[in-house]
Amino acid sequence: MPASTMITVAPTGAETAKSDFPQLPTTLQEIVETAISCQAACATLIHLHIRDANHQPTLDHGYLKAAVDAVRESTDLIVQLSTGGSVHDPLEDRLKVLDAEPDSCSLTCGTVNFGNDVFMNPYPFMSELYVQAQEREVVPEFELFDLGHVAALRRLIDAHGLPYGGKVHVDFVTGVPGGMPGTVQALAAGVAALPPEVTSWSATGIGRAHLPIVAGALSIGGHLRVGMEDNLMFMRGRQVGHNMELVARAAHIAHELQRPPMSDAQAREMLGIKDRRSAARAD
Repeated sequence: MPASTMITVAPTGAETAKSDFPQLPTTLQEIVETAISCQAACATLIHLHIRDANHQPTLDHGYLKAAVDAVRESTDLIVQLSTGGSVHDPLEDRLKVLDAEPDSCSLTCGTVNFGNDVFMNPYPFMSELYVQAQEREVVPEFELFDLGHVAALRRLIDAHGLPYGGKVHVDFVTGVPGGMPGTVQALAAGVAALPPEVTSWSATGIGRAHLPIVAGALSIGGHLRVGMEDNLMFMRGRQVGHNMELVARAAHIAHELQRPPMSDAQAREMLGIKDRRSAARAD
């Protein structure tokens, strides 16, 4: 059982419209303010989807690089870019996310039904992303939406060895319609199936699965991901006003369960992150 907890914030996502949820951070200024506030609330990693000037999901290099640089200059958070983009983004554009030089990137370990859509992750794409992340010294976070994705992770490790940094960190994304259910039973089954190379894992509960997965993950040795990408309701009848609220609540629960939040230094060591902060701030 880890002594402390890494808290990831996923503040925006690619699915929710700004017009439907005005408090969703989509501009660069809003992303930076969110990062600063969530770091103060004990987050140590930020998982970013980027929006353009019209608040639409984008994989444009300029927008991605600006966000990575601004968050890195303003905080000590580990900056992780989504390589999933939206479910409609071409695979070749998703590979180019690494050009923005994040500390970490998501790497989803298989295709999955995603509501009424299909989130495509064929094995050749996964394999190419894995190798490019190794070459560019970017630490992947392996996103597992279903138990079959655990087997795909095994295949990637067997084919390519360990990721850059020598650590293997996975995140169980539970509660997506079409993926594994957002239950502690499903999460425990996934954890039991993990290959021995996995050095740490976190869990995400979508929507109503948010709090059960927070409590379940903490109780069986996992870390946490929270944020408006995954959950727009703080409680019944009350929307989330700011991502900081979700981070602060997760931190409070972690303290209560005697798994207090990690420092950024502890999280960087746990994940094997290359420190790019000094160079960015020197520029």
